[in-house]
Amino acid sequence: MIKLLTIIGARPQIIKASALSRAIKTSFSKNITEVIVHTGQHYDENMSEVFFSELNIPKPKYNLGVGSGSHGEQTGKMIIKLEDILTKEKPDAMIIYGDTNSTLAGAIAASKMQIKVIHIEAGLRSFDKTMPEEINRILSDHVSTLLFTPTQAGYDNLIHEGFSSTLSDKPTFNCPNIYHCGDIMYDNTLFFYKYAINKIDSIEKFGKDFILCTIHRNTNTDDKERLTNIFSALEDMSKDNKIILPLHPRTRKMMPLMLGEDFVKRLEKNTNIKIIEPVSFLDMIYLEAKSKLIVTDSGGVQKEAYYLKKPSIILRKQTEWIEIVNTGNAVVADTDKDKIISSAKAFLKETPKDFPQIFGDGKAAEFICDKIIKTIK
Repeated sequence: MIKLLTIIGARPQIIKASALSRAIKTSFSKNITEVIVHTGQHYDENMSEVFFSELNIPKPKYNLGVGSGSHGEQTGKMIIKLEDILTKEKPDAMIIYGDTNSTLAGAIAASKMQIKVIHIEAGLRSFDKTMPEEINRILSDHVSTLLFTPTQAGYDNLIHEGFSSTLSDKPTFNCPNIYHCGDIMYDNTLFFYKYAINKIDSIEKFGKDFILCTIHRNTNTDDKERLTNIFSALEDMSKDNKIILPLHPRTRKMMPLMLGEDFVKRLEKNTNIKIIEPVSFLDMIYLEAKSKLIVTDSGGVQKEAYYLKKPSIILRKQTEWIEIVNTGNAVVADTDKDKIISSAKAFLKETPKDFPQIFGDGKAAEFICDKIIKTIK
């Protein structure tokens, strides 16, 4: 029996973990046992705890309760606590997801103790090292033994960084295996879509054919000019469109400081801009499915938009999901007000119809479990 220690700490990781946990439970329970550790990186109940019950994810055996703090403070606390758990549990390998501080802390703690690291969503690059996530991605990849990338571009990035395409039955720290497996979030969207679209609750009151917007990255929320540009664009777009904005706690906190009280009051009085509390994963899928356009700075939401065949405008300088842009179904507008507005008008005038299958076949979790069984001894 292979014992895996799974590290989660932020909303996207909790959702991603559900795909692998589901695959283990339904098809690989005779070969794999999983211990889940929640770092507590996201401590707001609506952004974390609710997902365990809604997505039927096994409850974490450990919750580190780290909470907010600077990057160094968060990561350091996690490493200290994870070392104790690794010593106690003695797993065969650690699973890490994505690019958060929890990802990096897990990678450092396990690799220092010579415990194999399995990085899911490896190889992604924005090529912007001013982004904390980019640092986390690169460092985590380079101490991993098994790397599973969701896209061909991610696989190619690893090759360009010196990883070998040769696969071994016994990969090591020095000679890791890399795989292009498809995206487990595509697995999840296919699985949960039928529940989300048939879900009956207050979310239905928003109807359909609205623009959905999410803003949460601190590069946007903590910068007066950038946040003002985004909301100015939304205000302009609201003249002819309904906009729904599930508001991240960080964004809500920073709006009065960055935008000013008068601007915030004007937004609150705008009947075409509906600001709501953060929503659950299923409700988010529902909103995405009913929307006509998605405006976001979230990497996960970019992909979900693509899965559900919705065009998206990306509120970042770069994206690690460049394939979406290359298909013509997304535009990187950063916080250029004019580009956000013109891109929205273009997409709404002529909605894209062709969404090539670039994220796999919806069975990435099964692929990952199969490779773990064959290589982790």
